[in-house]
Amino acid sequence: MAASVVPTAYRQGTTAAVPEWLNKGDNAWQMVSAALVGMQGMPGLVILYAGLVKKKWALNSAFMALYAFAAVMPCWILWAYKMSFGHRLLPFWGKAGLAASQDFLMPQAFLPSTQYKNITVAAQPLYSMAVMVFFQYAFAAVTVVLLAGSLLGRMSVKAWIIFVPLWTTFSYSVVAFSIWGGGFLFQWGIMDYSGGYVVHLASGAAGFTAAYWVGPRLQEDREEFPPNNLPLALAGAGILWMGWTGFNGGDPFAANIDSSLAVLNTHICAATSLLAWICWDIIIFKKPSVIGAIQGMITGLVCITPAAGLVQGWAALIMGIASGSIPWYTMTRLSNKLPLLQKVDDTLGVLHTHAVAGTLGGALTGLFAHPSLSSMFLPVPDSNGAFYSSRGGLQFLKQLVGAIFVIGWNVIVTSIILHIIKLITPLRMTEEELKIGDAAIHGEEAYALDGRGQNERSMQNNENNNDVEMHHPYV
Repeated sequence: MAASVVPTAYRQGTTAAVPEWLNKGDNAWQMVSAALVGMQGMPGLVILYAGLVKKKWALNSAFMALYAFAAVMPCWILWAYKMSFGHRLLPFWGKAGLAASQDFLMPQAFLPSTQYKNITVAAQPLYSMAVMVFFQYAFAAVTVVLLAGSLLGRMSVKAWIIFVPLWTTFSYSVVAFSIWGGGFLFQWGIMDYSGGYVVHLASGAAGFTAAYWVGPRLQEDREEFPPNNLPLALAGAGILWMGWTGFNGGDPFAANIDSSLAVLNTHICAATSLLAWICWDIIIFKKPSVIGAIQGMITGLVCITPAAGLVQGWAALIMGIASGSIPWYTMTRLSNKLPLLQKVDDTLGVLHTHAVAGTLGGALTGLFAHPSLSSMFLPVPDSNGAFYSSRGGLQFLKQLVGAIFVIGWNVIVTSIILHIIKLITPLRMTEEELKIGDAAIHGEEAYALDGRGQNERSMQNNENNNDVEMHHPYV
């Protein structure tokens, strides 16, 4: 940074790093929240995926999540952050630009409420732009990792490598700007406290669409896909759950009362949803399921996300019951009745755990959002839940329209991206890779079986599968 552009506050010896405008408490909480959100993706979802899939897909599933988490960062710094939270280019998109520019350490003033007339400022972060860029990066990265859950067990690594930056640029940034960055849905008063739409509905809709175009797993994998390590999956689920403390608690952009409420509501809804899902499993299937408990936890976390700091505790309880029941029904019952849901191979059921739960949470936000809490979050008049306002029914309808936009945009853009990639490289793995799994794709396996080392195992696979080359320099 050239001396001529460094603010005076940074050139005063020992106090240079603590200018007057910086609030140390807010700054520390926001960095902790960003780290918690990041840990949801790496290692949380990485090891959750590795544990939930069939053994031969453990490494490839973890790799897809790991790659996506890393690949979003250069896109975010070079252009996507400003497209999501920069100056308006179109009603639904911001202007591309460098986030790592000379104003990187300046006071953060990105909030959309400062950019448009007839809207007053709701909050002003009292820390540098660097903190906000990292916090929002973690959200963008986790979104793409969640999307990967629909595609495990058959998408080509090369296709996935190309897909991640394109989807981040043309899908995530559009929805983020439209709802959070000052775009037309923000102006209209759509409420999405922490990503029920921007993260979860988007990843669920895009993942299901991508699963349609990439095609299903091998029939043998669809019929028999036992988790290879449930304790590992539980560890990943635990990191995901606790990481949600920062996911929702960081979105007031300050360490304040609203952040505390958001954290409490998050855990109320998650626990209630998990218990509701277990109850349904016991009632219908006569036994509780560990995988079911994980699904119920996730749907509860997703459902409360758009409402976390906007509703009271009793509403979080009701939302937990709903999120442990409606997605349970769509996943265990409706998916066996609708031809489209039977045809599309959504590996981990992201449509149900994220798209259905995210839409449900957004709709219930339109019912339960408290006026006092709403006014602290969104500086748009009459953005209150239907239970508290004579015009609240309009807010409920707005929430549904917002969900339709997110679904429609992701279906269209994801389809276009995949058709473009298909011109460059196949979307699916080869038949040999589909049959063998990790050893054919990466030259590595998750576990050494029967006391045999990796090299010996790879050599045997190589001999038994038409001399497919599986030697890897790291093995």
